[in-house]
Amino acid sequence: MSFLDISLFLSVLFCTLATGFILTYAIVVMPGLSKLDDKAFIKAFQVTDRIIQNNQPIFILIWLGSIISVFCTIIVSIISLGILKAWLIIFTSVVYLLGVQFITITIHLSLNKRIQKIDINSTNFQTLSDERKNFETKWNYFNNIRTGISLFVVLIFLLILTMR
Repeated sequence: MSFLDISLFLSVLFCTLATGFILTYAIVVMPGLSKLDDKAFIKAFQVTDRIIQNNQPIFILIWLGSIISVFCTIIVSIISLGILKAWLIIFTSVVYLLGVQFITITIHLSLNKRIQKIDINSTNFQTLSDERKNFETKWNYFNNIRTGISLFVVLIFLLILTMR
């Protein structure tokens, strides 16, 4: 097994685990939270997000593992194959980094930080409703995008790995 095969395997593993996490939010967590009233929704999201924000070790391992393994895969593929033959690996990796990680950093983290700052006990119901609408619509929209991109990337990485 070559370094490239190992790198691709680790990228598949960590990206698949990250995809599972994102997909779970898309099909279970957010639809479940959507059934709650505004105050309960915001509180429930704050509690679940705080677990992640407090550096839950398995989440951090998976999330950072996907970033590190993808960067390593880019480097190893260029060294092993040359930039022209590694174009699909590089393209797929960049799609993951931009379509999943960049969206997470630029959209989801800022939305999560904003919702974390809401004091649900001292905020009136109209403001809670407005905050939830602004948060939930945008969060779900971009989560659906990164879910689709993440599934696409895992599929392409699997195809590349099995065709080697």
